[in-house]
Amino acid sequence: MAIVAGIDSSTGRTRIVACDSGTGAVLRSGKAPHPAPEDPDTRPGETDPQLWLHSLGDAAAGGLLEGVRAIGVSAQQHGMIGLDAGGVLVRPAILWNDPRSSGAAAALLEELGGPAAWTAAIGAVPGPTYTVAKLRWLAEFEPANARRVAEVLLPHDWLVWQLLGHPKRRTTDRGDASGTGYWSPVTGEYRQDLVALALGHELRLPDVLGPAEPAGHTPEGLLISAGTGDNMAAALGLGLRPGDAVVSLGSSGTIFAVHEQAVVDATGLVSSFADATGRHLPMVATLNAAQVLRSTAALLGRDLEGLSDLAMQSSPGAYGLVLLPYLDGERTPALPHAAGTLTGMRAESMAPQHLARAAVEGMLCNSADALDVLRARGVEVKRVFLLGAAGRLEAVRHVAPQLFGVPVVVPPPGAHAARGAARQAAWALAGTPEPPQWELPEAVTVTPDAGHDLPVGSAVRQQYRAARDQIHPETAG
Repeated sequence: MAIVAGIDSSTGRTRIVACDSGTGAVLRSGKAPHPAPEDPDTRPGETDPQLWLHSLGDAAAGGLLEGVRAIGVSAQQHGMIGLDAGGVLVRPAILWNDPRSSGAAAALLEELGGPAAWTAAIGAVPGPTYTVAKLRWLAEFEPANARRVAEVLLPHDWLVWQLLGHPKRRTTDRGDASGTGYWSPVTGEYRQDLVALALGHELRLPDVLGPAEPAGHTPEGLLISAGTGDNMAAALGLGLRPGDAVVSLGSSGTIFAVHEQAVVDATGLVSSFADATGRHLPMVATLNAAQVLRSTAALLGRDLEGLSDLAMQSSPGAYGLVLLPYLDGERTPALPHAAGTLTGMRAESMAPQHLARAAVEGMLCNSADALDVLRARGVEVKRVFLLGAAGRLEAVRHVAPQLFGVPVVVPPPGAHAARGAARQAAWALAGTPEPPQWELPEAVTVTPDAGHDLPVGSAVRQQYRAARDQIHPETAG
């Protein structure tokens, strides 16, 4: 038995798992928060990447990496680490969730010719989170720093480079590269013209490795795999295959699926990312997910479990009560200025349990609409993995299979991205054509009954669709 490790460096912490390379069983695990920047002038949304190494060391304390033969690295996507010609950090790293690049993203969108031009170029419309938008912000607001930047690494690229002891060769993978805004998952090539459009000059960019291609070996002889972005690593950790989709219910929603081909959507609703296996990971996003449940629970004076219990006391369709959950506007469908709407109010529907049920159904109908966007682009959805604490609520687990129309898998809580990084390390260590087959222990699968659940779900979605199209006729059809 070989032991492999996966490191996941997220926005706020590092998680590490050590796994059996053959079965995927987690043998040891650790986590640690990222330390706060020592410089008091560091803005929110940026950090000194050296702090990620401190966090990694803390998470690996107690011999967690003892006996490990290979390591994979997952990290937050879209970040920007600018280095000068000598490999020295030019300024603090800008993180994916920094909002300062909104204007830059809008300007780039217009300059290239709109959504259709960008999706033709890179398979996506770059938003403020994308690295290319951060480059434009740098050129506009810190021109001296912009001129110094000779190369840009993503967070996982930088961590791999550190683990390998700063080799001359810099590397990345197709999954993380597909979130930069200047690498195309359609052609598999960088677009230096888009780098120059954003920054004013071309850059040295890391080599894009194949899925099982090692990045190198540490001075101590440990194999380091290519690494990848967090969503791609989570897909690998969950064992997703074509036909599988993920509905991740954070405050907002992330919906993606494994697909054999890149999806080029001229509307810009679908972002065409690459995955960590040589396939693709088309993705759509909703602005409203678990926050819909939290807001409704607060209104009713309950916690999330209490809201779920109330919803289970109602019935499908919530006695005609429909909540359109556009509390912060919505991205999918494109309703940026919308607000939430509660409709179908009658004397018999004005009860806490029906409002709770309408919140659950509204959130999940909105997610189902997003899944339908993928289906309409030819993406097959045979099974849905439901992630996030909201996905483990009884009411959500009960209603989701009805509305999605396919079996729903609810994995146990865990470091799925770190496990995916470990699985990639095991793959690179083995050198096999496909990654090792790892089981997902303790996952619960709920399969809808064709004779009852599917007709019920269809009726609930029809009720929701009628309310949506009446109040927002631009979504009809």
